[in-house]
Amino acid sequence: MTVLPSVAVVILNWNGKAFLERFLPSVCASVYGNLSIYVADNASTDDSLDYVASVFPQVKIIRNATNSGFAGGYNEALRHVEADIFVLLNQDVEVEPNWIAPVIEQMQQDPSIAACQPKMRAYHQRDSFEYAGAAGGWMDILGYTFCRGRILYLTEVDKGQYDNPQDIFWATGAALFIRSRCFFEVGGFDPYFFAHMEEVDLCWRLQRAGYRICYCPGSTVYHVGGGSLPQGNPRKLYLNFRNNLIMLCKNLHFQEQWIILSQRHFLDLLAAFKSLVSGKPKDMLAIFRAYRDYYKWRRHEEKKVRDVFPRKRLYDLQGVFHGIMIWRYYFLHKKTFTELWKPKKK
Repeated sequence: MTVLPSVAVVILNWNGKAFLERFLPSVCASVYGNLSIYVADNASTDDSLDYVASVFPQVKIIRNATNSGFAGGYNEALRHVEADIFVLLNQDVEVEPNWIAPVIEQMQQDPSIAACQPKMRAYHQRDSFEYAGAAGGWMDILGYTFCRGRILYLTEVDKGQYDNPQDIFWATGAALFIRSRCFFEVGGFDPYFFAHMEEVDLCWRLQRAGYRICYCPGSTVYHVGGGSLPQGNPRKLYLNFRNNLIMLCKNLHFQEQWIILSQRHFLDLLAAFKSLVSGKPKDMLAIFRAYRDYYKWRRHEEKKVRDVFPRKRLYDLQGVFHGIMIWRYYFLHKKTFTELWKPKKK
C-alpha cells in the first residue's frame, strides 16, 4: 500500500479572528488521510488564538514572538513543523473538501516538482480568477509578474481556458504547496522582503536549483485578497517595487542585469510620473522610497545573499514570457493571457 505523504497546512495569522471564523472550518473539513493543520501567529493582539484553541482543539498553534511579516513569519513557524509537504495558506482562503489530493498526486508524479499551486478563484466573484495567483504565475523579460487569468489588475472569468496542468514561473503564496526539504534547501523566504514578491523570489531560486514549479487545475480555492494590504495602498506599492528590484538583483544572470535593470529604472520612473499627473502623489513617493531602500539594500545587504545556485538566463527558465508584458497590454491591447502568449506551433 502506498503511504500518503504527510501534509501540513500552515495558516499565518495576524489579528485575523474574523477570517479564521469564516474560513478555518472549511480547512478543518479537508479530506486527506495524512494531514495536520497549524495556525502560526505573528504576535497578534486580538483574541484569535483563544478562538482557535476553544473551537478547533485539533489545530496546532505556533506562536511567533514578533510580527516579522509573511516571509519572516513563515520562516520561523516552519522550523516547528514536520511534514513532507507544507501548504502555506492565507487566512482569507476558503477551500473545497478535496482540494489537497489532486495537488499531491501531481507532485508525486515527478519528484522534481518542488512547488505547486491550485486554481485561485475570487471569493466574492466565484466564477472569476483571483488576482494573487489565478491559474499560475508568470514573469516577463523585465521582471514584471502576471498570471494566466490575470494581467495587471484585469482578471478573467474562468471558462476552463486554463484547465491544463502547466509549468509556471511562480506559485502563489496564498496557497503554496512546497516540499519541505526543498523549502529549506534554498533557504526559505528572504526575510528582508517582509511581504510581497517573496514567493516569486523563492520559486526563482527553486528553478535555479533545478526544480519545477507547477499549476494544478484539479484543485480550486477561493481567496478574498487584500486582507493585509488592499490594492492601491502606497505601502503595498512600495513593497512590490522594492522587493521586485531586489529579487531581480539577486537572481538575474550577471550578463542580463545591466540591460534589464536599466530598462526597469526608466519604466519605473515613468510609472512614478504617471502617478503624479494622475493625482496620486503618495504612489509616486512610494516608488521613490522603494528605489531609495533598494539602493540601501545594495550597499548593506546584498553581500549577505546566500547565492549558492547557478544563475540561469531568463530564456532558460519556465514560465517566462519572452516579451514586455506592459507594452503588449497598453499599446497592443493584449488584455488576456491567451492573447499575450501564443505558443509556437511544433
